[in-house]
Amino acid sequence: MQANDKEFQQRVVLVTGGTKGIGKGIAQAYLQAGAIVVVCGRQQPEALPTAADGRTAEFIACDVREASAVKELVDQVVQRHGRLDVLVNNAGGAPAVDAATVSPRFHEGVLRLNLFSTLHASQAANAVMQKQDDGGVIVCIGSISALRPSPGTAAYGAAKAAVLSLVSSLAVEWAPKVRVVAVSPGLVRTEQSALHYGDEAGIASVAQTIPAGRLADPQDIAEACLYVSSTRASYMSGTNLLLHGGGERPAFLGAANAEHNTQQTTK
Repeated sequence: MQANDKEFQQRVVLVTGGTKGIGKGIAQAYLQAGAIVVVCGRQQPEALPTAADGRTAEFIACDVREASAVKELVDQVVQRHGRLDVLVNNAGGAPAVDAATVSPRFHEGVLRLNLFSTLHASQAANAVMQKQDDGGVIVCIGSISALRPSPGTAAYGAAKAAVLSLVSSLAVEWAPKVRVVAVSPGLVRTEQSALHYGDEAGIASVAQTIPAGRLADPQDIAEACLYVSSTRASYMSGTNLLLHGGGERPAFLGAANAEHNTQQTTK
């Protein structure tokens, strides 16, 4: 969003998990747009603080898996700044595991982080936004994993699918004061990409499976969040904005082409 867009200036934005990866990119975009930005994480990050254009996001420690901690987080934001205009539910994630053998406790933890934290934070934010003359916007970061098989991260995919259902329901319950929207990334390049895709060669190979020819950058997701939380998207609620660079090429096409090429070679 261009710097001459004034509507976010002095608006108060809370980004959960806003100290790294996609969340950091989102927080930086709101800072560049002039917003007062608060980010949270379980611990104060060792890296440089979330900053952009000479402005720095405020940090509040919070374990978003705990409902009481999330309510206290929102209360602190309101005590400091008097209001909350945008909540971005970004905190989440899960390592790859074998769904057949991983412990029930692990699955419960994935659901707490990716689903329950979103519900608890949204509930706390809504209580504030309903009292504001101009309401507010809640943006939930979903995932392509909610819409296609997610082998290795089955509980994560299920949790993100539940988030999309949650968005559609809360949008109805909390209208018209509060809009609730999902933004769902596909594959995104962050500082942790190597954990999922290997070295630069592996990342490049994965990028070739995407029609856009690259993984998304956090800035791509950030721009979408700015849009859906702006007045330009004032009629957008209860829906999901999917950002996947055109999707993934179906595996059967590659298999069919390989078989065709083999037949042509052997003739």
